[in-house]
Amino acid sequence: MDGSAIDALAAETGFSGVVSVSRGGSVEFAKAYGLAHRGFDIPNELDTRFAIASGTKGLTALTVVSLIESGDLSLSTTARSVLGEDLPLIDSRVTVEHLLSHRSGIGDYFDEESTGDISDYALPVPVHELATTEQFLAVLDGHPTKFPPDSRFSYCNGGFVVLALIAERVSGVPFHDLVRARVCAPAGMHDTEFLRSDALPSRTALGYLPDSRTNVFHLPVRGNGDGGIYTTAADFNSFWPALFTGRIVSRSWADEMTRPRSDAGSMRYGLGFWLHASRDVVMLEGYDAGVSFRSVHAPHTRLTHTVISNSSDGAWPITRHLDAL
Repeated sequence: MDGSAIDALAAETGFSGVVSVSRGGSVEFAKAYGLAHRGFDIPNELDTRFAIASGTKGLTALTVVSLIESGDLSLSTTARSVLGEDLPLIDSRVTVEHLLSHRSGIGDYFDEESTGDISDYALPVPVHELATTEQFLAVLDGHPTKFPPDSRFSYCNGGFVVLALIAERVSGVPFHDLVRARVCAPAGMHDTEFLRSDALPSRTALGYLPDSRTNVFHLPVRGNGDGGIYTTAADFNSFWPALFTGRIVSRSWADEMTRPRSDAGSMRYGLGFWLHASRDVVMLEGYDAGVSFRSVHAPHTRLTHTVISNSSDGAWPITRHLDAL
């Protein structure tokens, strides 16, 4: 494809990140722009790792479904049966299926329906205290139910941390290790990892706010079920074919996860995946302080485009342009 329009749009918007377009496993366009570390003028490269915020939710959903396939869980498993006395405000009727489909009605520790500018949000506990799944109990607790389970769709970050907690407790394996073993390894996503923001290795981009500060004080020091994994655009070129050829979970489960469960504004939602309002197109996306990400895949044409940026709004102009092609 002709990348001149992408180059022009990247220059116009000051885009920092990576753009990749592939079809049937063949890369048609891939280019890196901007800086991974502004203080040391380190440029982004095609293999630079970026945080993807809520793009992580699809990997969480697949981890949970893999545990369903192995008999450790079911869609009808209630959260209460695993949580015991923890998080007592979660309705006893809430199931794994409700959580996966954002239809649980539980109160959210980070409610995007009532949050203002993403850069202004501050976690209620010091970010360095959110490194393990169990540590998230401190922010998940105390949020009243919004509506009865399965009444409607309401995007819920906390619900996916609850899913991570359930997965960890029923398997006896730390959630981060579960995602690596059950999703990243079979998908060939060798550069995808839950990294600590205060110990980022080489070949990893810092996230930047509009005022040029990094996002290190705005996000948990290590991501979890609702967001925060680091990855590359190339790993998502591997992810989508792996999903739809049954290498992560069975093809029947992949189809079930990408079946519409709810209308969600301008899109639809399945189990952990966004879906186009009318076409056979599956998406994962993430938006947070210093992070923007969108990966779009059409299963029948095998066309994928991924835009991943280390700024809060960087990905959107380019991914909208690619949507229109």
